[in-house]
Amino acid sequence: MSDISYYSAEGLKKLKDELVQLEQVERPRVTQEIADARDKGDLSENAEYHAAKEEQSHLEFKIAKLKNVVGSARIIDESQLDLSKILIHSVVKIKNTANDMAFSYTLVADSETDVRNGKLSVNSPIGKGLLGKKVGDIAEIKVPNGIMKFEIMEISR
Repeated sequence: MSDISYYSAEGLKKLKDELVQLEQVERPRVTQEIADARDKGDLSENAEYHAAKEEQSHLEFKIAKLKNVVGSARIIDESQLDLSKILIHSVVKIKNTANDMAFSYTLVADSETDVRNGKLSVNSPIGKGLLGKKVGDIAEIKVPNGIMKFEIMEISR
């Protein structure tokens, strides 16, 4: 069993919907492709058959991985969270102390990450560095090209 991951109700529903799509739509489609390719004769030189079998292998791996994630997922009751410090699902406004650029991010689970839309993984270097900080704190975060300092400007939900 893998580590427990925390999700919003919406994020977990999205994962479950993807799992249903893979199991009930994609799996039967790939199985049919294999059957169709098998009907064409000699399997040793049948590229369609081998491609379909490879796709099936990737699909089954993805399904197993997603089942593991869904099985270890927990929904966060945000009403029970401490609003004074940064936790998963916190919306944080931070300022880079080196260039005074401000950014806003929502800290989310890995599978919900979408940096372009302001959703940053709690397991990313910046996400890990922000966890537990409060407004006014300076987070010193080790990144590949050195240490960045961010001032915590605002925390909300």
